[in-house]
Amino acid sequence: MPWKEVSRMDRRIEFVALAQQPGSNRRELCRRFEISAKTGYKWLARAVVEESGEWYADRSRRPHVSPQRSAAELEAGVLRLRDEYPVWGARKIWRCLRDEGVLAPAVSTVHAILMRHGRLREPARVPARCRFEYPAPNLMWQMDFKGRFALQDGCWCHALTMIDDHSRYALCLAACSNEQGATVRGHLERTFRRYGLPDTILVDNGTPWGDGPRQGWTKLGVWLLKLGVDVVHSRPYHPQTRGKNERLHRTVKAEVIAMEIFCSLAAVQAAFDRWRPIYNPVS
Repeated sequence: MPWKEVSRMDRRIEFVALAQQPGSNRRELCRRFEISAKTGYKWLARAVVEESGEWYADRSRRPHVSPQRSAAELEAGVLRLRDEYPVWGARKIWRCLRDEGVLAPAVSTVHAILMRHGRLREPARVPARCRFEYPAPNLMWQMDFKGRFALQDGCWCHALTMIDDHSRYALCLAACSNEQGATVRGHLERTFRRYGLPDTILVDNGTPWGDGPRQGWTKLGVWLLKLGVDVVHSRPYHPQTRGKNERLHRTVKAEVIAMEIFCSLAAVQAAFDRWRPIYNPVS
């Protein structure tokens, strides 16, 4: 014969029914039901006061007063930024509030506000804590093409990205029609004129800067070498080596590419140009 399952509410009703009988030993009943005397008398008092209601149901443990809770204006500001930029997390929103002159609380408080209002879900995994970066700008750049995506005019867009390893500043974000060396060289020349020459550029092993696992030299690689820029290739089939560039690709996809359907390369480039000042705020 299976055991009969009894809910906590049924046990409370049973306890009160036994405790209200004449001559009952309430302390002994509390021991039998494995509750404290304080809890037992609490249920008895509720049963008397709320005889017609569901006195046995669980109640919210939320405090009646929360003097340390963030001001309504601050919570509204956090939610406004989250609604304007739906993929931003607590750290970005905290920094934006600080730049706006708002006396922002800790990042953890911003995160709690987002969680409380259902704007965030708990992460499925704990992010890695290990991080490496070069000690100064222009010592190392990372460069790559993000995976192509289709446009309404039937063409493909190949997004060329360059990021500084130290500052994570997005140096270049270009909507290209191909992944050829001449196209990359043109964007590199414009980037060099604006930000100077880096010591090293980290790239993968694909065209136009590599020749697969054989690591052969390409025209683009020879041109960079003549300029005094060292070209370093990541480990084959190991994108973690270019983790900052891959993270930039994820952000570009979430905050730009996924937000609309583009009709042409010009429309993509216009969206990139609008987004770059948001990613690279000037303080």
